Amino acid sequence: MLKLRARSYENGEPVQVTIVGDRIRSVEPAWPDGTVGDWPYVAPALFDLQINGHGGIWFSNDALTSDDVVAALRPHYRYGVTRLCPTLITNSYEGLAAGFAAIRAACETHPFADKMVCGCHLEGPYISSEDGPRGAHPREHVRAADWSEFQKLQQISGNRIKLVTIGPEVDGALEFIRRAVDSGVVIAIGHTAATPEQVRAAVDAGARLSTHLGNGAHAMIHRHRNYIFEQLADNRLTASLIVDGHHLPASLVQTFLKVKSPKRTILTCDAAGWAGCPPGVYESKLGRSEILENGKLVVAGQRELLAGSAQETDTCVANVIEFAGVSLKDAVDMASKNPARMLGYEVVRLRRGSLADLMVFRIPPEGKRLEIEATIAGGELAYGKIVSR
Repeated sequence: MLKLRARSYENGEPVQVTIVGDRIRSVEPAWPDGTVGDWPYVAPALFDLQINGHGGIWFSNDALTSDDVVAALRPHYRYGVTRLCPTLITNSYEGLAAGFAAIRAACETHPFADKMVCGCHLEGPYISSEDGPRGAHPREHVRAADWSEFQKLQQISGNRIKLVTIGPEVDGALEFIRRAVDSGVVIAIGHTAATPEQVRAAVDAGARLSTHLGNGAHAMIHRHRNYIFEQLADNRLTASLIVDGHHLPASLVQTFLKVKSPKRTILTCDAAGWAGCPPGVYESKLGRSEILENGKLVVAGQRELLAGSAQETDTCVANVIEFAGVSLKDAVDMASKNPARMLGYEVVRLRRGSLADLMVFRIPPEGKRLEIEATIAGGELAYGKIVSR
């Protein structure tokens, strides 16, 4: 049995949460000896559906091993993350197959990894080859949608590919979307140069998500007819946003949330394999990157062109509160409940009977990330400590 006392993230009220096994046994009112303002918050742990790696390890790596996967997964507990989707970006078939095989091996040999990996995200290779929309994805591996190839990768992964990002305009995209949706895979639109008509066709075929809306795009687009506005306007699409403080300005985060609402928005850090590394210059097959002193990850040699994100999910939760003025509840739900619901996994709630995946944290008066005191995964303390109150 595990007990913790903290403020509910929903309304700030002090509560005592009792956990037995991997479930919440009860959530009851609690009374602090001093001021409740001294207590941290308790909330569902975070679920990020787009994590590319950590600490110099990339999931999209031809030489990835199961030990690498484990090493890249474990640190996420310290950010309040208990569930995530390892993301493999555009690569050769051999490179993707090696990555999925390593992830499968890690999940089959490490119970914590099997619980943390709620599915894999294949971002590409069926995307736009144009500069801008392609982002940092290697052009030489961009190709037409290939259902036969995907089935082979799905088999190698042990049926773990749950999310695919695709450009609606690539050859074979619509048929691929229909087949994927019929097989239970969620389709996202991203890294695309599609026309509004092509975007609508993809949604009609079953696409449900926009991958990091506002990024992976041309620097200049038509002021009215463009793929960003088209996705923003379609209520059938949920939008994922990278609110790391670098990918989107606060005004755009505000605009997207006003249109989509927190219920149809998902936060992702889209962390690169360099996340967790100190400032400096790093090199991979994608080229030379640099983490600046302010945490911004750029193509080495300049300060503006992004090379991914070096931030984690807890930073995005803190930023969206500052950028858009949303409530703590909405901010956490966008990074916990909404991604779980999108991919069809159990939604964690502060309620009796819910899965005990929780985080205990503080919101510092200064700073850009949550202060995680403890992370509980499946009823077990995975990071930090529970302080008696």
